[in-house]
Amino acid sequence: MTFALVFGRRLSNRLPAALAPVLSQCSLSGVRMASTLPRLPVFEAIARHDPDSTVVIHSNSGRRFRYGQLLGDVCKVRNRLYDAAGSSQIDGERIAFLVENSYDYVVTLLAILAAKSIAVPLSPAFPAPELQYILNHSEALMLLSSAKFATKAQEVLKTELDVEPTYLQLSKFQGDGAHEQMALERTGSDSAGMMLYTSGTTNRPKGVLLPQSVMTAQARSLLQAWEYSSSDHLLHVLPLHHIHGTINAIFTPLFAGSTIEFLFPFNADAVWRRFAAPFLTPDQTYSHAESRDKKITFFTAVPTIYSRLLSAHKNLAPDMQSATRTAISPANLRLAISGSAALPTPIKRAWSDLSGGNVLLERFGMTEVGMALSCGLDVADRVDGSVGWPLPGVEARLVDLDTHTVIERGQERDPTTGRERVGEIQLRGATIFAEYWRNPEATAREFVDSKDGRGQWFKTGDVAVRRPVEGAGKSNLPSQRDWARGDMYFILGRRSADIIKSGGEKVSALEVEREMLALPQVAEVAVLAVPSGKWGQKVGAVVILDRDNLPEGKWTPLEMRRALKGRLANYKIPQVLKVVDHIPRNAMGKINKKTLVKEVFQDEFSGDEL
Repeated sequence: MTFALVFGRRLSNRLPAALAPVLSQCSLSGVRMASTLPRLPVFEAIARHDPDSTVVIHSNSGRRFRYGQLLGDVCKVRNRLYDAAGSSQIDGERIAFLVENSYDYVVTLLAILAAKSIAVPLSPAFPAPELQYILNHSEALMLLSSAKFATKAQEVLKTELDVEPTYLQLSKFQGDGAHEQMALERTGSDSAGMMLYTSGTTNRPKGVLLPQSVMTAQARSLLQAWEYSSSDHLLHVLPLHHIHGTINAIFTPLFAGSTIEFLFPFNADAVWRRFAAPFLTPDQTYSHAESRDKKITFFTAVPTIYSRLLSAHKNLAPDMQSATRTAISPANLRLAISGSAALPTPIKRAWSDLSGGNVLLERFGMTEVGMALSCGLDVADRVDGSVGWPLPGVEARLVDLDTHTVIERGQERDPTTGRERVGEIQLRGATIFAEYWRNPEATAREFVDSKDGRGQWFKTGDVAVRRPVEGAGKSNLPSQRDWARGDMYFILGRRSADIIKSGGEKVSALEVEREMLALPQVAEVAVLAVPSGKWGQKVGAVVILDRDNLPEGKWTPLEMRRALKGRLANYKIPQVLKVVDHIPRNAMGKINKKTLVKEVFQDEFSGDEL
């Protein structure tokens, strides 16, 4: 792997560009190139795996990379970072990178950890000003990019930056690296980690610092709960600047020795072809690159991806439809997970029907905490609308929204009214992030002291109820016995956006969305809190209609209320309705409801519709 180097003012060695090719082949004077890696748990795990087993496949090209070459490649790139910095002491420095979903991304991430630095993955889809903000805010020492995103990186570097990071352009690994046994040394590694930026729906994005110890704790929690193994073959279709794509679908599989196959950007037809490939006869294969011998056993995605897959499946050729049903059946696809946004019940049921009983597993997580709650592996533990139980190593509690007291076990209902008590989810444990970067006020605001002296609780801002579910929480699987037990959590939504206080009642936007999506007229929906002088807030619905069931594209508020009568209490039925052609979502399928309500319901803010 070679680099083109451009030095900024932060380094003492500002050299002519003509010398960059020379320096890419050697180390700067006085910098000792180490041949060992720090003894991080992830490196220890990788060193134990079968060196000839596959760690990464590039789905489109078919190129494969082995576990035996991974640590050697990580060491080479880590030494290049030292070379570029002119020092092997870059502990805790932020290193940002723009690299496509690939083996090169995996090596880059691990190389930054090996340098005891903080990896800052950037989204190539972000415009230059957003990337500029992240570089400035993180005070990045370096910006790395692959050749594919070199132009993007140069565009960002031309903006007005408060910092002047060193720029390094990476060339691709070709998959022919030799097996190298790397020595691991015990050195301090607390400064290594990853920093992900929040979506910034209310304020500027915050840098969430995840030390490598937190990353490791998150991975070990999922290893137990979801039983990753070396026989798993994970199809990766997610962006890599979110916790879902990095920890769940890269970092944890590396601990288990699983194979990660990158197929990005997401394309429904391409994903179906890949699922089907092992189950097609030679004369049925659709291209050489899609002829794969290994079945996909592990798939994790967001609800919009499952929705698009279901929609695209109807248009597949009969042989493809048959092969894909076999591919995603419980006998072949060991685990299919949905997260990052609420899973509509119709999508969950449609996937189960299509796959012959493979029920999507729902879980709850966020950038600051990784995965915190999850349903269990047994089908009986995958309850509609529930995100299950606190994962291994995670403590969770509910704090009543009205009284601000902890809802203890057995106190889930108000003794006077009999109503369910609604509370904010608060979490603590080794999986919780360290801090918001350069924002001590925000960090302090989101944590609350405990009375038991066992550490602070993080306030998630998500609201839930806790309920017993008959038949759930009784798995005999050893991996489930010490956590998937008791009452289950049901998310009602974000405290700031999904809990609508209308006429003294609390309405869960997610509950209303689930019921509306069960209607044949509705293809997509967002339920919002619309400001109201009379009600405090009104329940509003932004809907994309299903043209197959409403070819004329007309649906009145009165027709909507009639359709929901009997499904929802009257006070939960939306009072205002807007039909649109598009609902904006981010890469993880989430909607900025505060922005959407202003764009769509501005004319409803002062009027009350009965």
